[in-house]
Amino acid sequence: MIALHTAMVLAAGLGTRMRPLTETTPKPLLRLSGRTLLDHALDRLSEAGVSRAVVNAHHLASQVVAACAAREHPRCEPSLEDALLETGGGVLHALPLLGDAPFAVVNGDAFWLNGPTPALRRLAAAFDAEAMDGLLLLARTATVEGEVGRGDFLLDPLGRMRRPREREVAPYTFTGVQILHPRLFQGAPAGPHSLNREYDRAIEAERLFGLVHDGAWFHLSVPGDLQHTERRLEEGLARLF
Repeated sequence: MIALHTAMVLAAGLGTRMRPLTETTPKPLLRLSGRTLLDHALDRLSEAGVSRAVVNAHHLASQVVAACAAREHPRCEPSLEDALLETGGGVLHALPLLGDAPFAVVNGDAFWLNGPTPALRRLAAAFDAEAMDGLLLLARTATVEGEVGRGDFLLDPLGRMRRPREREVAPYTFTGVQILHPRLFQGAPAGPHSLNREYDRAIEAERLFGLVHDGAWFHLSVPGDLQHTERRLEEGLARLF
């Protein structure tokens, strides 16, 4: 169990699959249920006790910086990227701002509804800093609305993660919500790269774990996903907690 005080929100991407909406608006600043996706993510972080969030920015960066400046809780600090660094490179670039303790990382387009206990609090309660370099929040692939392919990960009885083998269907999909330890990035290359590089090294060392989400998670990839989720919320089939 850890106390979660610091987080990073990944908000630098181009959002190409969400075009044309993202031609003039960064994907995390698209609106859902009256608020931006970035605000939804930051609200979830705030309710989990996070007091400071680093938000990276590249595509239409001035809009992201302005959105950060408008937040009071958590306090937001932009991490500007002259070149797009992808997920792993983005976190590595921001690491000096994140400190030495485990921190949350949330995709800027991640949108979820909590179960009985807020998801980020569940992650913090389950995180074992001695045994884990990363703890990822997973959704059951079969319950996800939208195209998520054959899933991302499998879990062993202890919650350790592995990749699916060829032709194997993975029962769990990554939600874009996680807690990472800074040591996960030891030896990581500077420059653009995916967090998948860090995940694979942690899987090999048996230090990457997963926690299955007990609420709802929405896959927001294309404009139709936003419209569908908006309808679901308006119809009362899912609600904000």
